[in-house]
Amino acid sequence: MNLPRTAYISLWFPKPSETFVVSEAQTLHAAGLPLTVHSLYGPLKAGLAMQPEGLPVERLGLAAAPRIALAFFASLCTRPITTLSMLARVLASPGGGLEKYGENLLAFFCGVCLARRFKELGVEHVHAAWANGSATAAWCAAQLLGITFSFSSRAGDVHPPEGLLGFKLRQTSFALCESSFLVPHLRKYIPDTPEKVHLLYDVLTLPPAAQAEVPMRQPIRICAIGRFIETKGFQHLIEALALVRAHGVEAQVTLAGDGAWMRPLKALTERLNLGDAVRFVGFLPHSQVPALLLNSDILAMPSIRKPNGKSDGLPTVIIEALLHRVPVVASALAGIPDLVEDGVTGLLTPEGDAKAIAQAILRLADDREAAVAMAARGRDKARVMFAPERYAKKFFELLATRQSGQRAGE
Repeated sequence: MNLPRTAYISLWFPKPSETFVVSEAQTLHAAGLPLTVHSLYGPLKAGLAMQPEGLPVERLGLAAAPRIALAFFASLCTRPITTLSMLARVLASPGGGLEKYGENLLAFFCGVCLARRFKELGVEHVHAAWANGSATAAWCAAQLLGITFSFSSRAGDVHPPEGLLGFKLRQTSFALCESSFLVPHLRKYIPDTPEKVHLLYDVLTLPPAAQAEVPMRQPIRICAIGRFIETKGFQHLIEALALVRAHGVEAQVTLAGDGAWMRPLKALTERLNLGDAVRFVGFLPHSQVPALLLNSDILAMPSIRKPNGKSDGLPTVIIEALLHRVPVVASALAGIPDLVEDGVTGLLTPEGDAKAIAQAILRLADDREAAVAMAARGRDKARVMFAPERYAKKFFELLATRQSGQRAGE
C-alpha cells in the first residue's frame, strides 16, 4: 500500500494522562506510516516518562510565537482570501465554552504556521489526535496546502461540542471514534455522509502484562487512578468505601493522581473518618502504574457525567487493569460498557451511586473465583479490541479510501 506522508497533530505530546495518543502515533509509525508528530503546545516535564523512542516530534508553544506570527502575516500576503475566511469562520463559531473557543482560535494560528512546515516536509495528509483544537489546526493546514485531513474523537473533545465540530466533520476525509457511544453523536452532524464516522478503538502499545494474584483477602485493596476532577467520580468511591466498611468488610482505597479535587477528596475522607483507609499517593508515572495494579484486588472507575455532557470516554486505566487480570468495577457510562460487560468482564454500576459501587465491591470480595474469571475474560477481550495490528490495518484502509476519493475528485 502506498501510504501518504502524514503529519500527526496533538495539543501536548507526550502527556502522561494521554497514553492512548502516544500509543496511536507509535503504532502507526511502527507499522510503516511515514509520520511526524507535531504538538501545538510546548513540552511537559512530567511527559518525559512517556517519550516514545524513534518518533520525530516537533513542538510549537510559547517559544514559537514569533514564527507563528510571521507565518500568519506571510499567509495574509500570499493567500489573503483563504486565510481571512478561515479566521472569520473560527471567530464566528463559538460553542463548548470559552476554553474551547480560545483553543480553536490559537489552533488556527498554529495551523497556518504548521502549513509552512508541512510543505517543507512534503506532507500529504494530516491526522489530529483530538476533535477540538488539534482538528482545527489540521483543517487549517490542510486547507492552505490543498491536502486531506482526518481526526480522532475521544470524549471531552466532543462533549460538549465546540462551534466548529459540524463544519470539520463535513470537511474531513474520515473521523474516528474511540467508543461506540460517540458514533451516533458525530453522525448526527453529517446526516448526508454518516459513513465518514468510524468506530476504531484506541490502541495500547504495552508490554505483555503480568498477571495480578488478586488474593481478595481483607483488607480488600481497591485502587483508582486518574486526574482528580469531578468527572472521575472518586468522591463516590470514598462514600462507597465507608459503606463497605460499615458492612463489616475491611477495605482500603489507594487514589493515584492529582488535580483540583484533591482538597475536596481529602476533606470527604476526613469527614467520613476514613483517614486510615484511604491513601493519596500522588501522580504516578506511567511506568509505575503496573506495580499498583499488580498489588490491587479491584480497580474502581466511578466516572460521572456533568450536566453539559462532559465525561470520560473509555478510561485507559480500565484496559490496563484488565490486561493485568485485575477485576473492575466501573460506571455504566459512555464507552465503558464497550469493554466492561456487566457480570461478564466486570461489574457496572449507575453513575454517582455510592451504594451500588459498595455492593459491587462486596460482590467481588465475596467470590474471588468469579471476580478473577470476569477479569480474565476482560483481559482476552481487551487483547483483541486494542491490538496494534488491528488499529493500523483499519487506519491504513481509511487512508487508501481517502486517496481514492481524492483522485476521483481531481
